[in-house]
Amino acid sequence: MPHRFDPTILREYDIRGIVGDTLSTADAQAIGRAYALTLKASGGRRVAVGYDGRLTSPELAAALVDGLVSEGTDVLRIGRGPTPMLYYAAATLGVDGGIMITGSHNPPEYNGFKFVLRGRAFYGAAIQSLAETALTLEAPQAARGRIEDRDIRDAYVERLARDYHGSRPLIVAWDPGNGATGEIVQQLTARLPGRHVLINAAIDGHFPAHHPDPTVPENLVQLRQMVAREGCELGIAFDGDGDRIGVVDATGEIWWGDQLMIILAREVLARHPGALILADVKASQVLFDEIARAGGRPVMTETGHSPIKAKLAETGAPLAGEMSGHIFFADSYYGFDDAVYVAIRLLDILARSPQSLAELRRGLPSVVNTPELRFPCAEARKFAIVREVAGRLQQAAAEVNEIDGVRVRTVDGWWLLRASNTQDVLVARAESGTAEGLARLKAELAAQLAASGVALPDA
Repeated sequence: MPHRFDPTILREYDIRGIVGDTLSTADAQAIGRAYALTLKASGGRRVAVGYDGRLTSPELAAALVDGLVSEGTDVLRIGRGPTPMLYYAAATLGVDGGIMITGSHNPPEYNGFKFVLRGRAFYGAAIQSLAETALTLEAPQAARGRIEDRDIRDAYVERLARDYHGSRPLIVAWDPGNGATGEIVQQLTARLPGRHVLINAAIDGHFPAHHPDPTVPENLVQLRQMVAREGCELGIAFDGDGDRIGVVDATGEIWWGDQLMIILAREVLARHPGALILADVKASQVLFDEIARAGGRPVMTETGHSPIKAKLAETGAPLAGEMSGHIFFADSYYGFDDAVYVAIRLLDILARSPQSLAELRRGLPSVVNTPELRFPCAEARKFAIVREVAGRLQQAAAEVNEIDGVRVRTVDGWWLLRASNTQDVLVARAESGTAEGLARLKAELAAQLAASGVALPDA
């Protein structure tokens, strides 16, 4: 009974495809069987399974569970909710692994699977190994595993609320984007002081209000309007499965993940002086400088929620994050990316601060930068182009960090070029203290790309 997956669904950090086209219930069942065999080989036999609010998630979950139990694995079904609730189950319920059925921030026709195995991130070569195991599947030999249903929503909400200690009441707007955090946010805000205004809280796999990706400014229009209309101090948005956060302040300004990390890192470093704080290669230099100024040791990491999570566990750092809004707390929490928990920690800081979020922003160093520029590049060329650029920069004795692509530092600031691990695109970004400096950085980047036959898009 070998099973072959469409190769396009095997991503670096998860399995993800278009249901009915590249992803099917047969794939879900095979994923369950292959994961069960992998889990058993590691000495485990019990796995938690959750699913998000997409229309196809229940059927994929049923097929996945059937595959798991057919290989003798016991399954704890926690039902519908955000991905971090599945991570919470995997960390606290005595299971050996966890699988979340989710399309994350992708359009409604997509769905997929995120994994935890023995408390560690499961990605990269481990994803490919599931496909290899699926090619060797035979008729199941083990007695079928058991299925247990457990509703952990109340326990999860209680755990989220535990780390809120603020005294100043806040007015906050929340936008779950009709994604999987909706019910959790409703329960959580009912327990918090202050006034909380919720929009798009009903879980709806059609995503009728807007696409559930808070890193795209167009998806924050409703939230910004609500903040202005209700006189809120801030607005908080989540992606489709609740592992990425987006924030706007009272002036309507968007706070990106690396900016939020400055506020969060200061508070963590007050409790853990000298601690390592991790941030990805796309993050602003302001973040690394502010971590150092607050007495921390900034560490630049490769981009991607799975490798950052692994690096956090390896180093014992209390906090990590990336520009995309994945933020990881090991300080008082479990080390995984939980956007609702990040919201609680941010609100706790603000409710104990004499300054509003907008006022805190005015105290940050001023820089000018491009947005994240993503432009098409053939799979066969994208990594080669980055290597070509790195080679020319080495010959020119430039100051280069090659931890993930090339990040080049000059007197004007810095620019970055890297190849996406999940799409046929190149990713670029530049940042300077002045508009003139930014123009020079972009010109340097454009010249390097041109030398490899690629044009830099306008920014």
